[in-house]
Amino acid sequence: MSIRIHGRCPSARHPMDSGDGLVVRLRPQANRLTPDQARAIAAAALRHGNGLIDLPARANMQLRGVRAQTHAALIGALAPLGLIEPDSVVAPRNIIVTPFADAATYALAEALRRALVAAPGLPHKFGFMLDCGPAPVMRDSSADIRLERSVEGGLILRATGISQGAPVTLAQAPLAMCDLARWFVAAGGIREGRGRMAQLIAQGARPKGALAPTHAPAPGLARPRPGLVAQGALVGFEFGQLQGETLAELAALGPLRLTPWRMLLIEGLHAMPDLPGLITDPRDPRLRVFACTGAPGCLQGRADARALARRLAPNLGPETIVHVSGCAKGCALPARADLTLVATPEGFDLIGNGRAGDPPSRRALSPLDILQLPEFS
Repeated sequence: MSIRIHGRCPSARHPMDSGDGLVVRLRPQANRLTPDQARAIAAAALRHGNGLIDLPARANMQLRGVRAQTHAALIGALAPLGLIEPDSVVAPRNIIVTPFADAATYALAEALRRALVAAPGLPHKFGFMLDCGPAPVMRDSSADIRLERSVEGGLILRATGISQGAPVTLAQAPLAMCDLARWFVAAGGIREGRGRMAQLIAQGARPKGALAPTHAPAPGLARPRPGLVAQGALVGFEFGQLQGETLAELAALGPLRLTPWRMLLIEGLHAMPDLPGLITDPRDPRLRVFACTGAPGCLQGRADARALARRLAPNLGPETIVHVSGCAKGCALPARADLTLVATPEGFDLIGNGRAGDPPSRRALSPLDILQLPEFS
């Protein structure tokens, strides 16, 4: 079985076939959900899908197991709540807003959304990131154009792949981000409908003039873990997946902010919630295990990645990060992991300090072989 590269992410109106039905991706504005929106998504997941909801690294939501015959009804239920892109949008804009945003950042996100209406056509996976808190916190999250703080404290616009950025003001930022997107297109960043900023930068392209990178970004912070923060409570989920019933219970606690870390932030809470299905302990080893849907839920999965990941989690070292992938695409974790296991027709390949597509150090391991390795025992 060959690996199929779609070159796009699913959307609400253009879902993607999977082994358990259609995958419908929702992109709430500014990565926020009101309680009413969250309750409606939970009801739609239970009524029109298999009840499972994924939290991808793009800080949005995917409803799994949606039936083709009820897809239109799902769209009809969620569109009045502003959760569905217009009919005319084929490639929705990807904007990730820091979960720790303040009012000014949310106003900036809305200004960027409006400005991008006039921006050029971009690849489906091309993304914008507003990581403009006191220090960047989403460095390991995928994006192409980033707004961050500089070491001096001002804002900089940074193309992924370049270590420095161009200084901008809050008022200038939305149009400057669109200008950088236009530069990407003009510089030849799109080929056959695909392309990412880091690929273009790796070829030696550099923005000039007002977009020229001159200022260093502030040092980034570590990936957050579950716990209380100034904005509320961060809660995690095993492999970034929750049940529709769980989402409905969380909606009763307050507005929700989606994150790129398989977590949700419940606004305004001063104590951690005690509900089934949540990861609230920052030391839980499952926070350091990444696993895709795998077989049979994914058509390209060659093994049940999550079943193996659950067996490995309790034996991990205190800082070890493990990625179990059902195929060589590595959807659950595009970044490097300490240990990566990739399912093949012959078994699992093991990669040390690499990505799913990197050359393995060992091949065709069975689950029993893996459990007996020193790294997992």
